[in-house]
Amino acid sequence: MNALEHLAQCIREDALLQGLQCYIVGGAVRDSLLGATVTDKDWVVVGATPQALIQRGFLPVGVDFPVFLHPHTKEEFALARTERKQGRGYRGFVFYTGTEVRLEEDLARRDLTINAMAVGRDGHLVDPFSGQRDLEQGWLRHVGAAFVEDPVRLLRLARFRARFVDFEVAEQTCAYARALVESGEVDALVPERIWQEVSRGLSEDAPARMFEFLAQVGALARVCPPLHWTAEVSDWLTRGAARGLDEAQRFALLTSASAEPAAVGQAMRAPRACIDYAVHLQRLRRLLADKQDTDETACDERWTAAQTWQVLQTLDALRRPERFVALLQVLSCLQAVDLDFWARASAVVKTVDAGAIARAHQGAPEDIPHAIAHARQQALVEQMGLA
Repeated sequence: MNALEHLAQCIREDALLQGLQCYIVGGAVRDSLLGATVTDKDWVVVGATPQALIQRGFLPVGVDFPVFLHPHTKEEFALARTERKQGRGYRGFVFYTGTEVRLEEDLARRDLTINAMAVGRDGHLVDPFSGQRDLEQGWLRHVGAAFVEDPVRLLRLARFRARFVDFEVAEQTCAYARALVESGEVDALVPERIWQEVSRGLSEDAPARMFEFLAQVGALARVCPPLHWTAEVSDWLTRGAARGLDEAQRFALLTSASAEPAAVGQAMRAPRACIDYAVHLQRLRRLLADKQDTDETACDERWTAAQTWQVLQTLDALRRPERFVALLQVLSCLQAVDLDFWARASAVVKTVDAGAIARAHQGAPEDIPHAIAHARQQALVEQMGLA
């Protein structure tokens, strides 16, 4: 059974869909043709009314246009629709979902040709804009001139460039991307929508390609003004992706050359964990700046116990050891880091029984933290031979 036939079988075997003109569209079709795993399916229903779907048990969830949840699979089913631009931004559209709207009209409003394909219950590919050809030739190409009406399409285009590392953007599509910037449409993007695409782009195999493209068409400075993007940051982010770093770690790399990483995160509504990693990466870089580990074998000769403890204390390594290790992994994408040295130092200071020191302390209570810090530094001297 070929991949498209498998999609068709999903339609035929669902009794709830009998008598409905249903199609699986978009990413599921694209990924099936690429031989990739299909993780979710988008559906379009042609020639039906909202009432007809509700009577079958579908649950209405759409606000701007009729979208329904399948009562069992919870997958989204949208009525075939057309759209007309009447305002700025990606929300400035009026949708029409009459029963006479054809599948091809629905596909015509989509962003890229590789996302404008559909499969029906007969297993045949519906491909009015040659998306299969562009898949085979490695092109990210717009469906139509309406691409310039929706700034989200620019973000999605950049994200797909990060996902499909062997694909390039067609020349006219690049021109349309620049037009979205020059017209000011891109300025209508809200931060939450920006982060939604940036987050997905960061998780792709080649996230740097997303930001390279946004910078190339002039969009990056408009989407996130505080972000400072350089070829060096691109290299660091590429290295982090190759090492399998997670979202927060990759975000820290993305903002590693920015003067105010927290401002970058706030501008695009990044999660707190991402901002936290970005801020603490810069703190770690400053602490290690004068002792960059260019010669890892001599690390213990260049760090004193007091300096080592200052790093561990500033980065809260005892209470948040996982974050400390994660930050060191991020930093190692920027410069050489003796991960073994810091792992041993962390383990050594953990051997100090802070509770016992506090209970045995004879002086003023406010001196207890100093006594614990002194004991931890002494442990570093005795167990690691630091000065």
